[in-house]
Amino acid sequence: MASIKDEKTSSTKPVSGFVKFRKEWIEPLVIAFILAAIIRSFIIQPFKIPSGSMEDTLLVGDQLMAAKFIYGIRLPFANGFLLRYNDPEPGDIIVFKYPKEPSKDFIKRCIAVGGQTIEVRDKNVYVDGECQDLPEHAKFIVQNILPKQLGPRDNHGPLVVPEGHMFMMGDNRDNSNDSRFWGYVPYENIKGKAVIIWWSWNKEVPLYDLIHRVRWGRIFSIIR
Repeated sequence: MASIKDEKTSSTKPVSGFVKFRKEWIEPLVIAFILAAIIRSFIIQPFKIPSGSMEDTLLVGDQLMAAKFIYGIRLPFANGFLLRYNDPEPGDIIVFKYPKEPSKDFIKRCIAVGGQTIEVRDKNVYVDGECQDLPEHAKFIVQNILPKQLGPRDNHGPLVVPEGHMFMMGDNRDNSNDSRFWGYVPYENIKGKAVIIWWSWNKEVPLYDLIHRVRWGRIFSIIR
């Protein structure tokens, strides 16, 4: 006669409070932190505009996103690109490490790149001998023209931009600390291309007046 064996009943161990906390809170937070670090390091990073050097293209209080993958891939906390597959082009608005103090981030418009001849003549910008149109929202705030011997603001060059470097200027041409005063920006200093304004505060409006403090028309506008 065939014998029938009793089925073994499996016992489950109770889950400790710490294990449950780890699975429900710690692990998701760690994963979220890692994903955020990857996105910030390789894909897109937020920046805010603290000064008026890019007015009226970018205003004080604008908060923007810069695409970090446009020109290449760089390792976090490393100098230079791990892989660079695109060069910046004149007209690009770029976030970069200030060459004189790399811990500071600057944002300016690329005017000329390596091999091009740049000249500022009576406030007009010439690249390879051709006068460049002023960007749509760029401006001058003073009428007088400074001769070259009094400073490079209105008259500068002509100079050839070294290979692997950019000549950068703010759109607020009379009120911008840029390549006219401190030189060129090496490509390895690039942090990203400014692409979109995701938020904008007018800090001159009181905080309680939220309706007018937020620049609603600038939110999610493309940067050009």
